[in-house]
Amino acid sequence: MLKWVLLVLMLLSISKFSHTPHLLVTDPSTWTNSSVWNHNTTLWSILRPGSEFYTSYTYGFDLEFTLRKIAHLSFFGMLGLLFYWNLQKQRYRYLKAWLCLAAFAFLDEIHQAFIIGRDGRIVDVMIDSLGGAILLFLLYKVRKPAAK
Repeated sequence: MLKWVLLVLMLLSISKFSHTPHLLVTDPSTWTNSSVWNHNTTLWSILRPGSEFYTSYTYGFDLEFTLRKIAHLSFFGMLGLLFYWNLQKQRYRYLKAWLCLAAFAFLDEIHQAFIIGRDGRIVDVMIDSLGGAILLFLLYKVRKPAAK
């Protein structure tokens, strides 16, 4: 039960931060900004070929950017572990946990694209997925000797 509660809390936490416009990791006062939906945004405008969803970042690599990407790696890494621990012991458990994480990362970036002051990027889906893959791989390496 606790593992499930932790998974839901992590999903809600990530969603809350994604729903916060003009979020700055370096400025905690922005963590509670009121959200504003961009009602002119459509799923097609986000996912259409050539949209900014598929482009790289247009802003610089400063402290804020670096901390954001570290947050992506670590939060989604922890999310990968929580998905793993909530799946029954079964074949391909690591892969299934990673696929759940990658699907949530994709949906989370789509969600961000609807929020004024935020953007969704496929690059962030890849970074999130990498964070999950790293932690799941480390878990696999730690648990593998124990299974012998």
